Formats: sequence, structure tokens, C-alpha cells
Amino acid sequence: MALRVLYLIFIRLLGLLLLLSRSVDAKNTEILVLRHEVAVLRRQLGVRPRLT
Repeated sequence: MALRVLYLIFIRLLGLLLLLSRSVDAKNTEILVLRHEVAVLRRQLGVRPRLT
């Protein structure tokens, strides 16, 4: 159990370091791709999802 917690902490820290090392252009590109993905999924759904 403790090993799993250490592993999860390590993975989160590694992800944070990778995020901090990325350029602003790379982050902006990812945001654009994710917005496009959301738009495509909304079109497939056919209706606007309700926020609850």
C-alpha cells in the first residue's frame, strides 16, 4: 500500500515537472486541440450537456 502511494506521488511530481518544462506554444496548442475535441463530442451528442 505504501509503495503504491509513493508511486502515485512520484507520477504526479513527474507530470508536474513535465508540465512546467513545456513551452507556452505547446500549452496553447494542447488547449486548442482539447477545445476542438469538446466541440466534436458536443456535435456527436446532439444536445448541450446539462451541468448539475
